[in-house]
Amino acid sequence: MSLKQNLHNLKEKYKGTKMAPAFNAIHTFLYLPNEVTHGGTHIKAADDLKRTMNIVIMALIPCLLFGIFNAGYQHYAAIDAAKGVIREASLFGNFINWDNFVVGAWTVLPLVLVSYGVGLLVEFIFAVIKGHEVEEGYLVTGMLVPLIVPVDIPLWMLSVAVIFGVVIGKEVFGGTGMNILNPALTIRAFLFFAYPTWMSGDKVWVHEAVSRTGTADAISGETVLGAYAQNSNLPELGNSVLAGVDKMDMFFGFMPGSVGETSKILIILGGLFLIYTKVASWRIILSAVVGALTMGLIFNGVVNAGWITDSSKFFGLMSVPFWQHLIIGSILFGAVYMATDPVSGSQTNKGKWIYGFLIGFISIMIRVFNPAYPEGVFLAILLMNVFAPTIDHYVIQGNVKRRMKRLKAKTA
Repeated sequence: MSLKQNLHNLKEKYKGTKMAPAFNAIHTFLYLPNEVTHGGTHIKAADDLKRTMNIVIMALIPCLLFGIFNAGYQHYAAIDAAKGVIREASLFGNFINWDNFVVGAWTVLPLVLVSYGVGLLVEFIFAVIKGHEVEEGYLVTGMLVPLIVPVDIPLWMLSVAVIFGVVIGKEVFGGTGMNILNPALTIRAFLFFAYPTWMSGDKVWVHEAVSRTGTADAISGETVLGAYAQNSNLPELGNSVLAGVDKMDMFFGFMPGSVGETSKILIILGGLFLIYTKVASWRIILSAVVGALTMGLIFNGVVNAGWITDSSKFFGLMSVPFWQHLIIGSILFGAVYMATDPVSGSQTNKGKWIYGFLIGFISIMIRVFNPAYPEGVFLAILLMNVFAPTIDHYVIQGNVKRRMKRLKAKTA
């Protein structure tokens, strides 16, 4: 008897019981549902929730694979640096070195397993208790969480954060499609405020370089944003090296940072794929980038106008050229994969422009004014998640008023 038939028999056996949602979820995840619509008129379309979630995961897979490679690359680069050897980044040469992937997989894959294991367990428990079906919403959240945390974060911390994010960020609101906050960002926010030294320190962004004898060979370093926030290694216009990292290395992703947020080229390609498949809103992505560049231009103007004579004494990130904000942090990742969440984001077209622009604008503002939290994109998205319904409300009311004026003008 096939696995599909066994699962179908279990579904029928436990049909109507509390355990039915668990077996239904396993069957639906592995195979297409054998349920069909009955009666009435239904819209026929090729997309459904599971297919949409799978498309987003497909867009995230390249970021995950590069994150695995980069974790190993930064590990060995730290060891070489401790020995006085500077390892040159090579897009193709370093990929051939499978040691990078081995070390990276050893550190990154446990994060993925814990994220999915703990998150889906909580989803199953709530489904059994409430008696509703397990939905596919956590498939994307489970992939996003390992990509937005430091590579060496303890697994027990990640487990606690996932439980908090799933319960408080989604289940208390009614489950998938009912949450007002992005669950993955809720998990990130919990980690930052509950364990700040593990999210903003300089010891977890590179996998701890330990030799086979058990002695430490290197000390992991801080991120580029961390260096700027501490007003060290400030950039100069036209300089190709920022905080010790070449700008092209930043673009391709050869730098310390969260697992999946370093490679800007892969994030851009993933965003284009999501736009092509109409899963993500290009309006939100574009407006978030424009908002970030606008805020960066304003700060550059303040420095160039001489209103702050010594920017390094006050806000080191003010002097960063506006366009470089896009390659030194997670703004692009947040704009592509987080801000475009169809549940917690704005729904109206005009609202999406406003929503995205404010995310980018506020992200740079937080980055500059709060050195303790230089990566402000996640806080900005959570803030705009709260205001998204208000934005849509006023957009709709504005449309209603304009139509009422046109109607009065016609009947006058």
